[in-house]
This record gives sequence, structure tokens and C-alpha cells, in this order.
Amino acid sequence: MTSFTVRTVSRRPAAALFDAALDLGLHTASQARSGERVVRGPASGQLGLGDEVTWRARHLGLWWTMTAAVTEFERPTRFVDEQVRGPFSSFRHEHRFEEHESGTSMTDTIEFTAPLGVPGRAVAALVLRPYLRRLIARRGEFLAHG
Repeated sequence: MTSFTVRTVSRRPAAALFDAALDLGLHTASQARSGERVVRGPASGQLGLGDEVTWRARHLGLWWTMTAAVTEFERPTRFVDEQVRGPFSSFRHEHRFEEHESGTSMTDTIEFTAPLGVPGRAVAALVLRPYLRRLIARRGEFLAHG
């Protein structure tokens, strides 16, 4: 399994940042570089516990399709989305929100397992981990300063 954590600081209150992270329109806007779009499931509004969405996007020069579901939900401090179907053997994204006097810390923890055994682990370490870290950091900045 490969994992990483990205922390983003925002002046927004935790509840506002939590809601923004679940907003489908903001998600699509934050991923405009990859042409990410919903191909199945709700196309607008906010996701909640049990909601499932299939995304299609171009990453690393290839088109990817991944279905994710919100599997844990504790508003406004934490939620988890996980791959239901897609390119990874497993993919879990935990979002945590901690409010401070000056705003909110948003912590994204990603854990994933690439397919294909040893070659997949090498690709995960050398390519996927750094790529996904940058993607999550850009998304966090987009939401934080929205």
C-alpha cells in the first residue's frame, strides 16, 4: 500500500470547507485541468453518506474511470471516500477538518494499492504517488481559497 498526507490551511470555517469538499461543482472546477466530469451518479449538489459517483478524467495522458462512494461521514470534521470500481486495487481518501482561531486545517490522507504486483508498486512509488500528491494539493488550495 502507498500513502501520503497533504495539509492545507484556510481561513474558512471548518463547516464551510467540509461542505466545499463535498460539492460536485467545486470538485469538477478544481479538476478542470484533467477534464474531470461525472459520468454516472449525481452531477451537481453535495455528496453525503452512501452517495456514489463515477468520474472520468484524463491523467498522465490516459483516460481513467473511477467510481467512488462516501463511506464515512462526520460533519463537519471528517469524511471518507473510497473506490468502488476503478483502476486501483484499493483507493481510500480520508478528509479531516480541524478548526482553529484563524481558520481551518484540512488534512487529506490517501492510501492506495496499484494493481499488477511488483511492477504496480514501482509505478505507484515513482509516478502515481507524486502525481496524486500534487493533484490533491492543488485541489486543497482551490477549496481553501475558493
